[in-house]
Amino acid sequence: MRLLRLLAVFTIIPLIEILLLLEVGTRIGTLNTLFLILLTGLVGAYLMHIQGFAVLGEIQNDLARGVPPARKILEGALVLAGGILLLTPGFFTDGIGMLLLVPQTRRCLLKKIQRAIEKRIHSHIMA
Repeated sequence: MRLLRLLAVFTIIPLIEILLLLEVGTRIGTLNTLFLILLTGLVGAYLMHIQGFAVLGEIQNDLARGVPPARKILEGALVLAGGILLLTPGFFTDGIGMLLLVPQTRRCLLKKIQRAIEKRIHSHIMA
């Protein structure tokens, strides 16, 4: 199972990126495609900066109130992953990265991740 995930990450995703870049390049031209890639990188860096500091502020607030910030730390990791994906050239990874930087979609994904972690912990306790 892990091998299939690695195969997807290192072969299928780059293949999708190449196909999308070629398709967009033929439709809007090479220079416009390069401009879009640069623009998404800049927007990604800006959004990562804004969202990263917002999550950091929430972590500091939780710590000041004595609340464990585990959920916020995981949210910060998703913001970082979203920023990295937006800085990576390609439209597919840009789309995923943008979703991770939008608080609503990030929190929805965070709930799913938490449920998966809880299931895994519960299955190890019961075993």
